[in-house]
Amino acid sequence: MSARTAAARAQAPHELVERALALSRTDGCVVVVDETSSVQLRWAGNALTTNGVSRGRRVTVVATAGGARGTAAGVVQRTGVAGEELEPLVRAAEAAARAAGPAEDARPLVEGVPVSPGFAEPPGETRPSVFARLAPALGETFARARAEGRELYGFAEHRTVSSFLGTSTGLRLRHDQPTGTFTLNAKSPALGASAWAGRTARDFTDLSEADPAALDAELARRLEWSRRTVELPPGRYETLLPPTAVADLLIAQLWASSARDAAEGRTVFSAPGGGTRVGERLSELPLTLRSDPGAPGLETAPFLLAYASGGEPPDAGGPGGSPASVFDNGLPLSPTHWMRDGVLTGLLASRHGAELTGLPLAPAAGNLLLECAGPSASRSLDDLVAGTRRGLLLTSLWYVREVDPATLLLTGLTRDGVFLVEDGEVTAAVNNFRFNESPVSLLGRATEAGRTERTLPREWAGRGAPTAMPPLRVPDFHMSSVSRGV
Repeated sequence: MSARTAAARAQAPHELVERALALSRTDGCVVVVDETSSVQLRWAGNALTTNGVSRGRRVTVVATAGGARGTAAGVVQRTGVAGEELEPLVRAAEAAARAAGPAEDARPLVEGVPVSPGFAEPPGETRPSVFARLAPALGETFARARAEGRELYGFAEHRTVSSFLGTSTGLRLRHDQPTGTFTLNAKSPALGASAWAGRTARDFTDLSEADPAALDAELARRLEWSRRTVELPPGRYETLLPPTAVADLLIAQLWASSARDAAEGRTVFSAPGGGTRVGERLSELPLTLRSDPGAPGLETAPFLLAYASGGEPPDAGGPGGSPASVFDNGLPLSPTHWMRDGVLTGLLASRHGAELTGLPLAPAAGNLLLECAGPSASRSLDDLVAGTRRGLLLTSLWYVREVDPATLLLTGLTRDGVFLVEDGEVTAAVNNFRFNESPVSLLGRATEAGRTERTLPREWAGRGAPTAMPPLRVPDFHMSSVSRGV
């Protein structure tokens, strides 16, 4: 450990918050200190390859400065900040505020939120012992895969991010966010086939010893399906989307659901002739899309952490959606319905966005759940397969990108297995595709939704929100071209 790193770690996060606020010379100041502790395991070719432990710190300072034309904000963020580097960081944020023009989203900084219990306690820390049950189970799984001719690759990571928020208006808030991911990729050298599956866990006590074996068994089943292959052309196919693929599409939809952008006519949620589509039916299925920081197993920060104002998607430590306003830091978050029983009921709105559009204040909470109240709500993905006369079963989506914000048309690739379903059974693997789809249109065309389960989005893992999603049946999913990747 370097002397600089040791010095940085010697500074308690809450002390950095207090010192930065004491150094502030502008009208207002927001300080966020994120302490990250993580452990990782990686494996390849049925053997553990690397493991590691890491610590990190990120300090974000928001300075606000009033002027004749309004209030400006300056944001500066740096990693690994030690005590002597704190004053230059605060001064840089103040200089940025003075150089900036008035911020249109400027509002009084949040106040009146009770101090979080344990604000002055040390940050959370994870240790290799979190894998105490997983590592032996992996060894047994590797042995079985080796004996059966499969090669397993993947990684497990557990991360705890402790966020400390302080403001010049007296807020002192703290949240510890544990996140675990476990992914397994199986390859069949003889067939040239690949299959992938992933799980999410808060602390790996909710990922049982049986999970590696269960995931390997599922991947072995998919590799067996790949013994027969069929080439299919581009087109529209009845398609079963697993929860991980649904999550990747709906996270992108959440990021695009700015109330202001919709009211200004720039998005798929804009109403013809002006206004928004709030109140419009988006799906004939009784689907409910919501966020809830207290959702069991998907708990996230009960207050807003905003590291920048604007509409960019968040990074791993970001607020969990867009848009955001740095002036809203510390706002309490409550359960929010974005769609209820198929009807659009809410769009993302900061205090500024809510005032502009007349819609309710709706900051982005840190998770996303899609649930169906219909008769199919207890059905698994296998149940949906059994009810399919002819269609495709996807594994996951990859490289998802926006093509047209007016329709929220997304493009991307299928990956690690697309399978042909005939008369309720998987009969072959088919080629991968590039797809062109809008999640909003897709929700309107979906004819069946199954059981909601906690899932790991593949494209947005590490950047998106914790999610719980059902599998979906779409009668005409658009496979726009053939992809030769795996």
